[in-house]
Amino acid sequence: MTTSSESFAPRRSEPIFGRLAIIGIGLIGSSIAHAAKELNLAGRIVLSDRDEAVRARARELGLGHEIAETALEAVRDADHIILCVPVGACGVVAAEIAPALKPGAILSDVGSVKNAVVEAVMPHLPEGVHFVPAHPVAGTENSGPDAGFPSLFLNRWCILTPPEGTDATAIARTRQFWEGMGALVEIMTAQHHDLVLAITSHLPHLIAYNIVGTAEDLAAVTQSEVIKFSAGGFRDFTRIAASDPTMWRDVFLHNKEAVLEMLGRFSEDLSVLTRAIRFGDGETLHKHFTRTRAIRRGIVALGQEKPETEKLRKS
Repeated sequence: MTTSSESFAPRRSEPIFGRLAIIGIGLIGSSIAHAAKELNLAGRIVLSDRDEAVRARARELGLGHEIAETALEAVRDADHIILCVPVGACGVVAAEIAPALKPGAILSDVGSVKNAVVEAVMPHLPEGVHFVPAHPVAGTENSGPDAGFPSLFLNRWCILTPPEGTDATAIARTRQFWEGMGALVEIMTAQHHDLVLAITSHLPHLIAYNIVGTAEDLAAVTQSEVIKFSAGGFRDFTRIAASDPTMWRDVFLHNKEAVLEMLGRFSEDLSVLTRAIRFGDGETLHKHFTRTRAIRRGIVALGQEKPETEKLRKS
């Protein structure tokens, strides 16, 4: 098997940051730790998590260079701090670590909601600390420190949403960090991000959670039949619906305006399809399916369909 340097991304001769602190050791946090260590993106990588069992497992896995008992301890003297916690916890954690943030440090996050996070975090930032929110549009249905792998972000988009007036050097270094892990970086406002992600990510997850719940509640179909006869489409829904429930609870609570807007549009389009089926309007159905097939082919052509086999594992 090829080594990571041959198949993943080039290892830097000099790190981008001296000390990197990762708060929250789930799928994203552990993947960042793997990639940053393997590619020499930070001289020293310190992780922390509120869960003692998670911290213990991270030590067993050798994630980073150090596992700190508290977030406050982890961020001392850190040049780059990444909050890998549910979006609803970002403000609380920011308040907790604020006394230890040094001037010039760059604080970031990985949440899939941005505007609410900016509003929750910014009031707690000390003078001279830069906030560059980030959202790596990557993931699997798995969670926890064992779920991470270093190529998770390879050829995946990472969206940065720096508030107006953010230091340009801080933005550039954050971009360099994510590009160092193989990500493709886009910059947009937090408000625009939340609207885009409402339709591309949040609404699909809501639909997946709902349809899997509907199948489970269907009295005429046993659970064993649902599992036994699941076709590809339903299997995809169950994969999405297996995502971390705490994270997605917070996503919907903190991006509710955009999600509700997209849900309203979806409901209107669903009504059109409902009428077409009811009245035998095959032309409407065929036109809709043709248009959506073209969108799917566009996604594949852009390389955003990433099979599990692309996961990097050391030889």
